[in-house]
Amino acid sequence: MNATYTLIIAVVLALVVVGLILALVFVNSNRSKQLQNQFGDEYEHTVQALGDEKKAQAELDERQKHVETLDIHPLSGIERERYLADWAAVQSKFVDEPGPAIVAADRLIMEVMQMRAYPVSDFEQRAADLSVSYPALVSNYRAARAIALKNEQGKADTEELRQAMLYYHSLFDELVETETVVTPEEK
Repeated sequence: MNATYTLIIAVVLALVVVGLILALVFVNSNRSKQLQNQFGDEYEHTVQALGDEKKAQAELDERQKHVETLDIHPLSGIERERYLADWAAVQSKFVDEPGPAIVAADRLIMEVMQMRAYPVSDFEQRAADLSVSYPALVSNYRAARAIALKNEQGKADTEELRQAMLYYHSLFDELVETETVVTPEEK
């Protein structure tokens, strides 16, 4: 009888271990899907940059935690109007001076981010922080920044500069959006 009980206990333990492994795989799979849905292309970019899916997931989790510690807030109405006017000036400059307009657009994006309380000292940190709230735009931001750097070297052509302006514009539009506030009278 001892051998039978030992065999039963071994089988039960093996089933428990297999069950735990399957549960862990299921949780990890769900976490991967959740992060892929949340971050989109940025998930793949991070996996490729770090060379490991688990490291990428940890990085994306850290980004979220970091952004939660920031006091990111929308622009006031006055700030928003000022930046919209600044953007209009940058866009009008593009026609005659596309290179300097890209420099101005990049600077304006940083100003708006800083006004909203994003840290702006390091481009990669800016991109990482933006990826939490604007995952669909961060790859465009990286592409615009790469063109801006190419522009600084005098190697960007007009079409690339136009594309950078479009990328900057889409991010700018999102950054200057104001959150809808429902007043007690509207409830």
